[in-house]
Amino acid sequence: MTNSQNTLQTIFDGWNGYHQSIITAVAPLTQGQLAWRPADNFNSVGELVRHISLGRVTWCLRMGAPGSAEIASQIHEWETDSDGNRDVVEKSIASTESSTELVRWLENTWQMIDKTLTTWTVSDLAQTYKHTWNGKIYTPSRQWTLWRVMNHDLHHGGELSLMLGLQGIEAFELSALFGHIILPPLLEE
Repeated sequence: MTNSQNTLQTIFDGWNGYHQSIITAVAPLTQGQLAWRPADNFNSVGELVRHISLGRVTWCLRMGAPGSAEIASQIHEWETDSDGNRDVVEKSIASTESSTELVRWLENTWQMIDKTLTTWTVSDLAQTYKHTWNGKIYTPSRQWTLWRVMNHDLHHGGELSLMLGLQGIEAFELSALFGHIILPPLLEE
């Protein structure tokens, strides 16, 4: 296996397409569409998008992903939970003012993920770090964390698709194609 075939980008191919389908859905949204929610106990579209980006930062920073410290330095409000973990104060980043700003956060955090996927190899997945949760110390691996971040994108991307649909907004790539916009190779005859 050559080094380029051993990068995580090969394994996680398709995540980039899902990311792009979120960008395509969010970029044209108005301030009103970003702020919309079906009821007070739901997150708005903008809050969901912001949460996707900031979740990427939090977990990538915990495992020391390439570029995570630089992205984290752009966030000025953090809180420390009862276990000593630093978490982004999500409300410190506007969620309903501008789709352009939300897309910028999505793109910047994707660059961090892309750098991770092109820099790390399969053997890097086994590396662990300490993380305390509910008073217990865990040793999650990079593999566990990358799956968590990707699953977080998928979960909240599904919520985003639903929230857009409830507004009558067609997000074809995210909804009809389920964010799977990377086509497989054509059969060569």
